[in-house]
Amino acid sequence: MFVLSNFLTALANVLNLLLTVVYWLILIRALVSWVNPDPYNAIVQFLYKTTEPLLYPIRKLLPFSLKFGLDISPLIAFLIIFFLRQFLVATLFEWAMRVK
Repeated sequence: MFVLSNFLTALANVLNLLLTVVYWLILIRALVSWVNPDPYNAIVQFLYKTTEPLLYPIRKLLPFSLKFGLDISPLIAFLIIFFLRQFLVATLFEWAMRVK
């Protein structure tokens, strides 16, 4: 059973790393959007191409009353990432310890 335990631990670590990278990409995109960046810049295009598939569905689900000129989809994405780290990653770690 140690193989399953090691697999679950590795899966939890990879998921935690991916969530951390997504968190930083969204944060950098939100900060860059405050300074009106050049849309043809390669870094700006990379940030938009990697984060837009995550932020667009959140924007689409927001009711019209919450669309008041300020994009709060990064905040909601941060809450989702926080939930996934606290629940899913922690659950995988706990499950790995119990299987061991």
